[in-house]
Amino acid sequence: MDEQEQRNNEEQEQISTDASKYIKMKPFVLWIMIFTLVIVSSGITTLFLLNNKDEGSKVNTENSQTEYVGERAEFTKLYLAYDKLVKEYYKEIDQDDVINGAINGMIDALEDPYSEYMNQDEASMFDDSIHSSFQGIGAEIQEQDGTITVVSPIKNSPAEKAGLLPNDKVLKVDGKDIQGYSVSEAVLLIRGKKGTEVTLSIQRGDSALMEMKIVRDDIPIETVYAEMLNDNVAHIIISSFSDDTYDELVTAIEEMEKEGMEALVLDVRQNPGGLLESAVDISNLFIEEGKNIVQIETKTDKNKLVKEPIAASPGLRVNIPVTILIDEGSASASEILAGALSESSNVPIVGVNSFGKGTVQSVNNLPDGSNIKITTAKWLTPEGNWIHDKGIAPDYEVAYPSYAMLSPLNSAEVLKSGMTSEAVQNAKEMLKAVGYEVGKIDSSFNDQMVSAVKKFQSDNKLETTGEITGETAYLLMDKLREKLLNEDPQLSKAEEVAKDLIKK
Repeated sequence: MDEQEQRNNEEQEQISTDASKYIKMKPFVLWIMIFTLVIVSSGITTLFLLNNKDEGSKVNTENSQTEYVGERAEFTKLYLAYDKLVKEYYKEIDQDDVINGAINGMIDALEDPYSEYMNQDEASMFDDSIHSSFQGIGAEIQEQDGTITVVSPIKNSPAEKAGLLPNDKVLKVDGKDIQGYSVSEAVLLIRGKKGTEVTLSIQRGDSALMEMKIVRDDIPIETVYAEMLNDNVAHIIISSFSDDTYDELVTAIEEMEKEGMEALVLDVRQNPGGLLESAVDISNLFIEEGKNIVQIETKTDKNKLVKEPIAASPGLRVNIPVTILIDEGSASASEILAGALSESSNVPIVGVNSFGKGTVQSVNNLPDGSNIKITTAKWLTPEGNWIHDKGIAPDYEVAYPSYAMLSPLNSAEVLKSGMTSEAVQNAKEMLKAVGYEVGKIDSSFNDQMVSAVKKFQSDNKLETTGEITGETAYLLMDKLREKLLNEDPQLSKAEEVAKDLIKK
């Protein structure tokens, strides 16, 4: 066995101690994960391979002749350019910055938002996320055309409570313009210690730019929430796919069975993803043994594409009617689950089109503590459909009510009689949604609006000023949130479909 082959074998056998604590893999799934970079910051849900490799060629800048390892002649131009900078640039250069810039340039040239270079700080933050040390605002983000965009807030996180929504554009962090920033660069600004505050400048659709102040906190680690609906239909929310989610789900199912569950609504709305192993194990609960759950497509050394299916294995099965809820915040692992249940178990899907994340990334650790994450494969549904950038379409499309997409109110702003603004119009729509007469929905804070605000304040034992600010703004948004929870048209439809399945 030659030295190169031996080194390759060692690399295949190597796994980091920290990662091995977090991942339990089946043979082909070895080292493949879907991972959530939570805005402890935050990043997009990523399906990736963990490799610990000492990458790169060595450069000797002391000699006039550039030297490289392994006869990598294609790098000669790069080395010559680097030598020129070191020797002839009019002032001293920061060699680390230049090298990091070169690596960033190579990755950026791919024009792939899921591939990126992480310096030592960014890589350390990435590792922290793997180890579930979550402190931040709790949202999933991605970079789209140079703009940091929210995929979804994490359930019960500060981001969700503040009113952050999927597709919100984050243009500034604490007043700093982040246009053109990578996900990792944005995360370093947004993350922070529990109790500290961060201000995000948000663009929502065509609305005016709004400031959203969010106090960072511990991100909730619970991933499964269960309740019994009417007529013995259980509603189980999966907020992410973590190491413990399968066990949490099995426990929840057992609890619902004790309460007489005859059908189940699985809810992965606003679920940005998690571990592939978790998604596979959960899919296994609902899919007949031997049927496909997901396919992983990789490129071999000979540039041939190879598809490797992951099939349902023996184990516990749920033998009651099931429906699954998705929305535009359902990404990656959520889409694997939805696709698997739909195509291999005929489970009806309710909601709106999912996010559309179907690629696989490989994370390679570099000697100085930095790393590169590059797209190396893609995943497909059991029937071979690639949902990337398209998402999964529901069988029963049910949109959110219009008031669910309203911009949150700025509690520091005072809305009062005589004002005309988009914020006033949002407040009018909120008041109308929670049962108050505001007249025509427009941007004018007129006398009828003053009366509606005073009645709202009186009903909720607040000072009746007729103005919206501070506690009044907070309580109005809370009432709207309660309405959304209690009057959920998507959940109602999923429950209806589940009841019909019981009758069959």
